[in-house]
Amino acid sequence: MNDKSQPISKRGNAAPTNSRSDAGEIEAFVRQARALAAAGNGTGRLILSLDATMSRQPTWDLACTLQGEMFDAAGKAGALSVQLVYFRGLGECRSSAFVSDTDTLKQLMTRIDCRSGHTQIGKVLSHTLKQTASAKVNALVYIGDAMEEDADDIAEKAGRLGLLGVPVFVFQEGHDSGAEKVFKDIARLSKGAWFRFDRRAAATLAGLLSAVAVFATGGLEALEARDRPEDRLMIEHLRGGGT
Repeated sequence: MNDKSQPISKRGNAAPTNSRSDAGEIEAFVRQARALAAAGNGTGRLILSLDATMSRQPTWDLACTLQGEMFDAAGKAGALSVQLVYFRGLGECRSSAFVSDTDTLKQLMTRIDCRSGHTQIGKVLSHTLKQTASAKVNALVYIGDAMEEDADDIAEKAGRLGLLGVPVFVFQEGHDSGAEKVFKDIARLSKGAWFRFDRRAAATLAGLLSAVAVFATGGLEALEARDRPEDRLMIEHLRGGGT
């Protein structure tokens, strides 16, 4: 998407009594302009990973609908490439190529059906480590409801992602307390964020996914510049260590 510069209106000379506030407004404008410029030049790589075991079909269908929000939001902040990673069945864990448009990603997702099996979150984290070793991955999104693996192994990999600057944004469906503890640890150790994935609040989820995409293409500066409620919420979670 081509950037379109916004016209800047000319202001008259300010009265001496307003010089302090004008200086503050100018400083704020300069900060925002720099942030937008940085975001506009960004190219983000984001991995979207989902648990595709049998219980996940309704969530998978919703994710197919919501994923377009990421491209729409990122298009205003920079280029975004998304790779789909999913696991299902007996040890099946697959990844797509990185794609740069919502139609291609949606076509990939709609061809996949959910199958019974155990979680393979460790494979998702290992895959992300491998990907970012060859070319920087800016963020990992994981959507799931259960955790059936070794928590220490998961934590170690999440910590390595954090050291490499790859935050994990975990969206948990349901209220499994064991999964929640591990998911929050993944977010904290990777310097990401944890959220509840509520199918009844699709608009909220869409906003949060768009915030992740903006972060992937322009970082915290881009979120601050866009300054929507979901951006402020994301910033709060990121600065709070994902708790």
